[in-house]
Amino acid sequence: MDRLNKTAVEHMKAMRQAFETDRSRIIISGNIGPRGDGYKPSDMLNVAEAESYHSDQIATFKDAEADLVSAFTMNYLEEALGGVNAARVKEIPVVISFTLETDGRLPDGGTFENAIETLDRTTGNYPLYYMVNCAHPLHFKNKLGSEKTLKRVKGLRANSSTKSHEELDNSVEIDKGDMDLLAREYLDLRNSMPALSVIGGCCGTDHTHIERICESLLAKA
Repeated sequence: MDRLNKTAVEHMKAMRQAFETDRSRIIISGNIGPRGDGYKPSDMLNVAEAESYHSDQIATFKDAEADLVSAFTMNYLEEALGGVNAARVKEIPVVISFTLETDGRLPDGGTFENAIETLDRTTGNYPLYYMVNCAHPLHFKNKLGSEKTLKRVKGLRANSSTKSHEELDNSVEIDKGDMDLLAREYLDLRNSMPALSVIGGCCGTDHTHIERICESLLAKA
């Protein structure tokens, strides 16, 4: 894993050298994920265990000179906090991205707002920003919390599929969803999330979804 992560960062450095411009800066993120199933938090870590578990991989990205670390599909507070603590020890910026269920809550039942408030309070606002990934906007729209919370949410990598995590787990075919609906929902979310500036896609998406989302956002810029 150490070798592959370092190779990935070197590959991204070459891509940056080839394609970065003054108008389009390229940031290299070392991505990590949860220890277990991103959809089903089980055998959950405490904060110290999570810090220890994620420390080695975060150290690899630090040594490889990634610009930051992004932890995706976090599904409960303690593991996210352990990841932030590990990044702080290694002195590398970190982004935390939570996945949410169809009720807008984390898979362990906690609220998105409480997770962000607790992480910021406990770590002195160490995370650069927060994201939501692997959920359709219809699942969490108007459920993310207060205006203060929304100001800390800068990124979104939504599913095109409106299926629940359980349904996705049991699917035998990719559900590409309604591309136009997804683009409209991104636009609506930008109006309620003033900091939103990092976008992408998750389950069911490909480059055509991202293109449609960008067209929608740029048309209303």
